[in-house]
Amino acid sequence: MKSTTNFRSKVFKRAHEIAKRTNKGFAVSLSKAWALYRLAKAMTKKDEVCFTYEKKDGSLRRAHGTLKDVGRFIKGTGRTSSGVFHYWDLEAVAFRCFRVENLVAVFN
Repeated sequence: MKSTTNFRSKVFKRAHEIAKRTNKGFAVSLSKAWALYRLAKAMTKKDEVCFTYEKKDGSLRRAHGTLKDVGRFIKGTGRTSSGVFHYWDLEAVAFRCFRVENLVAVFN
């Protein structure tokens, strides 16, 4: 029997990782994981998505980013960490990332 992982299992795995790192309730972590899933889906379809996340220093950053047609900018191995969300920043014209538990809001 072939073993496949669908998007729901990926969302729940990410929710468990967020709950483990932040010691918050699973319901809060699950809603954050679904927000990250919807953000990634919107970023692959739209040219620009606006969202806010908390930086390491505690300040909030409102970013405009995309994941649509950014393959030409990728250099290196392309390895990613499960605890980090990578995106192409349209203002800085470079790749940026943030910790998945620091997502605050998505505006598109």
